[in-house]
Formats: sequence, structure tokens, C-alpha cells
Amino acid sequence: MEQRIWHKSYAEGIPTSIEYERIPLNKALERTAKRFPDSVALIMMGEKISYRKLDSMVNRFARALANLGINKGDKVALLLPNIPQVVIASYAVFKLGAVVVMNNPLYTERELEYQLNDSESKLAIGLDLLVPRLLKLKEKTGIENIISCHIRDFLPFPKKQLFPLVKKKMHRKTSPGEGVLEFMELIKKYPSDPVETDVSFEDLAALLYTGGTTGVSKGVLLTHANCCCCVQQLKAWLPDVEEGKDVMLGTFPIFHVAGFTTGMNTAVYRGLALVMIPRPEPGVVLEMTRKFRPQWFPGVPTIFVGVLNHPDFSKTDFSCVKGCMSGAAPLAVETMRQWKTQVGADIVECYGLTETSTMSHVNPWGGKTKPGSVGVPFPDTDCKIVDVETGTKEMPIGEPGEIIIKGPQVSSGYYNKPKETAETFRDGWLYTGDIGYMDEEGYFYIVDRKKDMIIAGGYNIYPREIDEVLFEHPKIREACAVGIPDPYRGETVKAFVVLNEGETLTAEELTSYCRERLAPYKVPKLVEFMDELPKSAIGKVLRRELRNMEINRQKQSLDP
Repeated sequence: MEQRIWHKSYAEGIPTSIEYERIPLNKALERTAKRFPDSVALIMMGEKISYRKLDSMVNRFARALANLGINKGDKVALLLPNIPQVVIASYAVFKLGAVVVMNNPLYTERELEYQLNDSESKLAIGLDLLVPRLLKLKEKTGIENIISCHIRDFLPFPKKQLFPLVKKKMHRKTSPGEGVLEFMELIKKYPSDPVETDVSFEDLAALLYTGGTTGVSKGVLLTHANCCCCVQQLKAWLPDVEEGKDVMLGTFPIFHVAGFTTGMNTAVYRGLALVMIPRPEPGVVLEMTRKFRPQWFPGVPTIFVGVLNHPDFSKTDFSCVKGCMSGAAPLAVETMRQWKTQVGADIVECYGLTETSTMSHVNPWGGKTKPGSVGVPFPDTDCKIVDVETGTKEMPIGEPGEIIIKGPQVSSGYYNKPKETAETFRDGWLYTGDIGYMDEEGYFYIVDRKKDMIIAGGYNIYPREIDEVLFEHPKIREACAVGIPDPYRGETVKAFVVLNEGETLTAEELTSYCRERLAPYKVPKLVEFMDELPKSAIGKVLRRELRNMEINRQKQSLDP
């Protein structure tokens, strides 16, 4: 790769290019288990699983999946929070040369039905609480088998009794007659002999769903090469990691690309202990920090804000923490300043997309960090700012345009979506849909989005999907969901609604309606009823105008 302006901003000793190890994800686990067999791989509420045990369980579960007819290239859907089973299942699927399809377990039946069908998933693995929903979905999709997991399976006694998500009233015992298999029973049934399969570095490893900027949910194709190259880029960027010893907090959900790559795959590749946090609430994160003394703390901005404002913050010693990384949403400069002052560690802000396997830009570790900037491109990563109209003219330094990216971590496209692939991936470049600019030192800044995707608490929310749910309400004539600035979540969903003539509807009734049809984080937190929505000359609702109207209201409320 040619010399770029940002290479001068790299911290001392960080390479601009890497000679990549061509190792698929499953082989990375096998190697780590040999290097650090007794090192801790996973921590679940105090229960510790070594790399030797993890590798053994992966082999057992891979044999179980093979016996259920899972072959190379088959899709296996995971609907799991951060619990050991999601790591075991993922690496068992990798070992068979099959493809992991990550799904958010909070999704509604309607949302999951689309993703299971679109991905052509053959088998689903989910929490016992989801089994009734999965049984319904089995009739509407290509799912042939369901495997049920329990959070309490890997909890130490007595936490099996105390952990709130595993109380008896929330535990559902399934029966063989339902066609549901038990995860732990399968682990016990099969031997731990290594499974020999032909898995290539270039093989497809996973499908992770994103709506990008179009509102159409798409499965991003991530190969073993994409994922492993990204992990190796992060390794070069963070040389201070002590492999086989350091501990990382698992605050990013593994079904999200940040948790998938920065969390799970990085931990396995480097022999880190990953603290599994099913629900990353500030109080839980503080408790895990006190108990397990992590060196690495990745998270979304809302986690850092929540931790700073939690009553247990003053009781927690953060001297163990070497570094923190923030991503998935903009990080307020004030939050970064408070964290440095009160914790003593820097938060390194980064940027990436599902299409870049997670990160493409990071502030230099051990180098110059610029508050408000998402940093500079990773090694071997090229980036340009181009004009929004044609995407072909490179913009001058300091002038905004669309961010486009090229690198080994960049996906080749979307599963079975040739039109969307052609629009987003052009001549080897990923057109991100994000608007930003580059300064004179090669640092990048995100200033807007080309379209209207909402990012609330680190989750990508596609307003058109919310609009469609609102439009289905019999009393609603017009509706438009927008993201409005929120100091805690980054953005909050607000719905602007026009009712049919003579109809009445309360905000509470509409919110309740949405809760039945949307994942919790997609439900509008605010509702405003209007007589008419602003429209263009051709009758298109002006979503951006509604957002700007709300921003102006917020500014006026702050004026003295």
C-alpha cells in the first residue's frame, strides 16, 4: 500500500502494512488451546472455562451438529446473548466450514422470520425462553432442528439459584416430542476428538445483518479472511496485550459485529479471558470490574456514561484497566474528558461498520488522540472522502463528503442481494453512506449520515422499518420516525404521527402497539401528533426536516 497522510500519525512501532497469517477462525482456537491450555477463556458470573475445556466442548458440539446434518456452507442461526454457548456454537460451526448467522434474540417473531428465511438457515440455537417463538418460526422457515440453551448451565452454584434470568418461572423445560434438543445433552453425548474438516481462509464464516442506509435488512458476507485480518490489524494496533493472561470485558453483544470480532474472535486469537456479560448494565459492568480486574474495556458510549453516573462508581478501582475502546455510536467529548479525569485511562474512539468486520478507523493507541475524531485508518486500510453526488471526485482536506473504505477486512457484499451489493461495493471500495471529513493529519471525523439510519445506544435502527409498523395501525394516516439527539443514548427514536380524521390515539397506546411488533430499542420513546407532515414537491415526507425541527426546539429550550 502506498504511503498515506495518516501513516505519519501512527504511534511509534505500529506498521502501516501487515503480513497476514492465513489462519481460519477454528484453527486459531485450536492453536490457542495448545499455547494456553490452562488459561481462562471465558468467565460467566464467576465460573471459569479454560481454553482446553472450550476446545473440547467445541469439538463435541461440532460432532453433534454434523450428526444433525450440518455440512460445509450450511447456515446455522444463533439467537443468544453473551453466554458461553454462543462462543462454543460459533466455533463449532466454523470448524465444520458452516456459516454462523447472528440474530438479535430481542427481535420479534416477524423480524426473525425475515432473517431466518433470507439467510436460508437450517438450524437454530436459542435460549429456552425463545423456544416457543422458534417452534412457530420452524413452520414458516427452513429451520429443521432447534437447540435450546439455558443461561444457568455455566453458572457456578449457588448463582444458578440467584441469577435473575434463570429463576424457575423463566425456565422452560422442553420435551423431545417438540423436536427441541438440549445444548448440554449434546455436549455430553459426543466425544471430544478433533473434527477434521477442510476450512479455507477464504471461506464464508458468518452472516451478520445490517440495514446499512437503505432500511432493507441485509446479511453481510464475512469470510474467515475478513475476520482474521481485522483481528490481526487490532493486534498490531494494541501491542500491549499480554496473551494468555489479560482479561477483556464482554460488554458488546456477540451478535453485533463489535462483539463478534473485537470481543469473541480477538479474545480467542490472542488467548484472552472474555468476561461474558449477558446484560451489560452499568452496575453489572462495575461488579465485573471489581471481581475480575479486566485490562481491556470495550463498550458503547452509553456504557461509559452509565458507569460514570452509577452510585457504585466510587467503590470501583480501575487501576487494572490498560485501555478502553468506544464504538457503535458517537462518543461525547465531555464523556471522554470525565473518563480520563476520574478513571485515569483513555477511551480510544473508533469507527467501523458490519461491512468492515468491525473497525476500520481507530485513534492511535499510545499516540495522539483527538477528541471528536474517530481516528485514522487501520494498517492496509485505504480511505477517501468523495463527493456525495457521484462518488467519484475526491474532496479536499477539511471538506465533507461520503466516506469510502478499502481493505482486507471489508466484506465482498450482501447475501443474495446483487442490487444492493452493486450499489454499496464499487470497484473494490465500500461506500459507507456516512458523511465525514479528514483533517491535515489524516484524522477522520463523522459529521452526518447520508441517509437516515438512527444509532441509539449503539444499536442501528432503520426508521423505514418503524414507519411500516406505524403505517399498519388502522388509526394512522401518516407517520415518520426520526432519530433526535439524546445525551445518554446518542439518539432517541421519535415518531411523528398524523391520525385519520375523527380518530383518537394516545402516545401510550401507540407505544404499547409498537412493543408488540418491534424490538424494545426500536420502539419510539417519544410521540408527537401533527395535522400534517412536511413534504417535498413530489409528496415525499421530509424526514430530515422533522429532525432539524426537533434539534431547533432543543436548542431554543437551552437558550437563556
